[in-house]
Amino acid sequence: MIDLVIEGRRRDLGGFEVGRVLPFPTHRMVGPFIFFDHMGPATFQPGQGIDVRPHPHIGLSTVTYLLKGEMTHRDSLGVKQVIRPGEVNWMTAGRGIVHSERTDPSLRATGTVMHGLQAWVALPDEFEETDPAFAHHEGDDLPSYESGGLFARLIAGEAYGARARVATHSPMFYIHWDLQAGSRAGLPTGHAERAIYVVDGQVEVDGHPLKAGQMAVFSPAGQPVVTALTPATVMALGGESVGPRFIWWNLVSSRAETLAEAKADWERADWGAGRFRLPPDDHDEWIPASKDPLPRGQPDR
Repeated sequence: MIDLVIEGRRRDLGGFEVGRVLPFPTHRMVGPFIFFDHMGPATFQPGQGIDVRPHPHIGLSTVTYLLKGEMTHRDSLGVKQVIRPGEVNWMTAGRGIVHSERTDPSLRATGTVMHGLQAWVALPDEFEETDPAFAHHEGDDLPSYESGGLFARLIAGEAYGARARVATHSPMFYIHWDLQAGSRAGLPTGHAERAIYVVDGQVEVDGHPLKAGQMAVFSPAGQPVVTALTPATVMALGGESVGPRFIWWNLVSSRAETLAEAKADWERADWGAGRFRLPPDDHDEWIPASKDPLPRGQPDR
């Protein structure tokens, strides 16, 4: 039932290391998920923290979910929102948004930890130019279940007859599992594309062992069941394809021309007008556009 196992590749985001899983050269997306980063785990000494400077997005929703620590989101809509473990920040870029993510000064002074996941969900064609928006969800917005050594929280989408109160734009699911050794969990049915990512511990699917830092992408047929070989934390994700997408830097689109237009808009932005404005209370610095060449030819799938 496993089509592919992807190993996370370590990336340094300026003093903060992540494991980048998607996009992968031979398998760019799982359902609408076009980007998947495992953040940390990291321990920051006093005076250290996360400083992801303001940068733009188009054509996607960012999904931030923490297991430990906290950070503060700011965006060009004027939103300032702290996210903590078990909560979801869902930011829809649409035609264009700018945001930053930083450690609060109070935590920076004492030292802190960080462990979490950030994913990008590509928007369907009809929503690529939608108005930008931001929503924070916690508590009852995210249905949870616990039994027989399994804890499950539905982060977004629909699964097992439950639906999270996160406004998504295409059929999908995104689930956090904590499993005790010997416990089992089956992936939701009804979606063409499904995968799991092992955050911590070791699991087995159909006799195939998987360890922390690996994503298993499953074939459409069959009913994969995850068995924990040790205590484990696993993310399950998938959904329906939104079609091929170009991806360049922080920008996603079904059209290469749209990426070129957004790149030009970011490079000539005056920060007070146009689609790309800096967050009102985080406007003293920003990330310059990538020097990588823009994509050409056919979009990736």
